[in-house]
Amino acid sequence: MITFKHVEKKYPDGFIALKDIDFEIKEGELVALIGPSGCGKTTTMRMINRLTEPTSGQIFINEEDISNIDPVQLRRNIGYVIQQIGLLPHMTIEDNITLVPRLKGWDKDRYAAKVDELLNLVGLDPETYKSRFPSDLSGGQQQRVGVIRALAAEPPIILMDEPFSALDPISREQLQDELVQLQENIKKTIVFVTHDMDEAIKIADRIAIMKDGEIIQFDTPERILRHPINDFVRGFIGEERLDGAVNSVPSAEDLMIKKIITSRPSRGLAQALKMMRTYKVDSLLVTDNINRLLGIATIDDVERDYHNEEKTLEDIMRTDFHTVNADTPYTDVAALFAGGAASIPVVSNGKLSGLITRSTMMRGLAGMKTGPGEGGSVHEGE
Repeated sequence: MITFKHVEKKYPDGFIALKDIDFEIKEGELVALIGPSGCGKTTTMRMINRLTEPTSGQIFINEEDISNIDPVQLRRNIGYVIQQIGLLPHMTIEDNITLVPRLKGWDKDRYAAKVDELLNLVGLDPETYKSRFPSDLSGGQQQRVGVIRALAAEPPIILMDEPFSALDPISREQLQDELVQLQENIKKTIVFVTHDMDEAIKIADRIAIMKDGEIIQFDTPERILRHPINDFVRGFIGEERLDGAVNSVPSAEDLMIKKIITSRPSRGLAQALKMMRTYKVDSLLVTDNINRLLGIATIDDVERDYHNEEKTLEDIMRTDFHTVNADTPYTDVAALFAGGAASIPVVSNGKLSGLITRSTMMRGLAGMKTGPGEGGSVHEGE
């Protein structure tokens, strides 16, 4: 599907960004490019749609040398998702999604149907969202639209440049889950740049670990974890991932993230919506002034009653949810998820201390940390 043959990128100042790169990505694969800053992963990805041109070597898509393809035409047949999302603020969600199909001359009935199909695919009701503008959506919702916009013209290849790294941990976990589920249905060829090894292990069919413009190891997550090729790969993966399962049975405390967004029950719905957008989350955990969990309000709950200026979070929050203690064994946590829970708050001595999602539970079971920067909390009034 995508083949690099002896590709090199050298800049006028003498810096060599890529050194004799050779690899092949199969049709329908999701390949993650990962490595330290400056290793060449984004340069490699940008060469596929000719946003960056190689100094030497050849790149083929379906055995056709892309240097012979008009760059504009090439890009219209390759989806592109970036960290900054890139939705056009003056266009509705529908117009953003249909931009490339309209440029390609699709008729209105065809692209209108595609909008509804794609919004439903990521759990956004078309009638609710397609006439809204990007500023009306949370960060997680905007990134969902960014992903499906890349799918709208039915491209065989999608490039994703750290698309979830600017999101809060909860939204990021959810979008990773959705991408894995989405890929099972659409089977596109996806090249995904990331700096997060946990993310690469979770989503990728194969991982290319890069250093100083070279691919050091290109293999499945399983083989990389079991057989790191050298000390650099071993160090980059991290000993905790290589060691496998933790020695003791994990509890809820081992599975939770601590960076949680809370708000007070007296907050109005406009204030709540603003907070969700500021922190790019899809829900707020409602607590009192001593951090006792009172309820959960999702963005759908807020938007449903937004027209009522008298209502507060206390009026709309959900109280029919399960919680677990910090020492609850993982088997009990797993049973709650099996029963349909989307996420599970963790309480200690009656106070909120963390949140478990399906992804953080799986990471905990694999003996992995929940990632850097997840140790704090954002509470109302901080």
